Amino acid sequence: MQPEPDSALLEHFDRAGETVHGLPGPAYTDDTFFRLEQSHLFGHNWVFVGFAHLMDRAGDVRPIEVSGQPLFLLRGRDGKISAFHNVCRHRNLKLVDGDRNAGKLIRCPYHSWSYDLCGALRNAPYFGGGAREVPADFRYEDNGLVPVHCEVWHDWIFVNLSSEPSSFDDFLAPIHRQLGENDVAGYRPVAVLDLGVVACNWKLLMENFIEPYHVQFVHSETTDQPLENHYIVMDGHCLGSAVELSESQLVSARQGTLGVTSHYLTLFPNFVLGTYQPDQIGVHLNTPLGAGRTSQQRVIYTHADSHYSDGEIQQLADLWRSVHLEDHEMCVRLQQGRHSPLAAQGGVLSPHWERGVRTFQALVADAIRPALTR
Repeated sequence: MQPEPDSALLEHFDRAGETVHGLPGPAYTDDTFFRLEQSHLFGHNWVFVGFAHLMDRAGDVRPIEVSGQPLFLLRGRDGKISAFHNVCRHRNLKLVDGDRNAGKLIRCPYHSWSYDLCGALRNAPYFGGGAREVPADFRYEDNGLVPVHCEVWHDWIFVNLSSEPSSFDDFLAPIHRQLGENDVAGYRPVAVLDLGVVACNWKLLMENFIEPYHVQFVHSETTDQPLENHYIVMDGHCLGSAVELSESQLVSARQGTLGVTSHYLTLFPNFVLGTYQPDQIGVHLNTPLGAGRTSQQRVIYTHADSHYSDGEIQQLADLWRSVHLEDHEMCVRLQQGRHSPLAAQGGVLSPHWERGVRTFQALVADAIRPALTR
């Protein structure tokens, strides 16, 4: 077992100055650091876990993992999505092992304990000996599935493992401020991109989205958004950037590239939303799988009042896949560089373009500080 990280790990990160250091290499490569993030960061925040439109029928279930714990999402008969701990109350077998429709009951394949779509235990066959017999001190109502706090904003599902979670409305407040009059309720999903597993730490994908510094260099063939037109967004735990293009820049943008006014917004720790005027948004889900592995999925939305042909939607999907693959190459190489001893000091961050990255990293550091040994 790896030793617990100690407070010296953040020594360079905590040094004040106009140019500051980023998080050290082990924050991205160390399995123990990743475990601390799982318990102290993902275990105490609203975590983005899925897309509601991919679970559109009553009885649809989807297994997920948050903070190292097996959970599952469930679409109830009332149409609402709930989250539960993904274990049978009998012998704690993992109940849901893949996306499917459970029908009216979620049945444990081991001993056939069965739960309804509200999580209530409905059948514990032969538990007391006979087919419907149960011990005298056994109560069905005490042995149902255990719920997890779950909220849905438009198409986006969040869970919070805390016993007393922070207000979900407060969690969303800064991104509502940044969106202004752009009401996400008017958008509909038109394409899902499964971008697979990226060989990098989840934080690198988040940091890459937050900062615009790389755009004109990495995406020179896929975007027309000059760096000088960008500005940084820092609104509490809503971090990112935005770019405002002039009419002449919009007209001169190359065909087939991303050359529109855009807002790139995140909510700590892992929600990512981009707006692309006049009528598109994109949301992607970064799911940590390990210190150096992250799965990524993106959904493209267009406004309900807009009309795109199948061919145009395919062009959008192709463009965004290209943009993501360009980012993936950089993030994988960032991950590889984090294994160098030179990464122990965390590199340096631009005091202008990477202020949001610094704040994101500070939120990570503050989440795991209580677990660092002295």
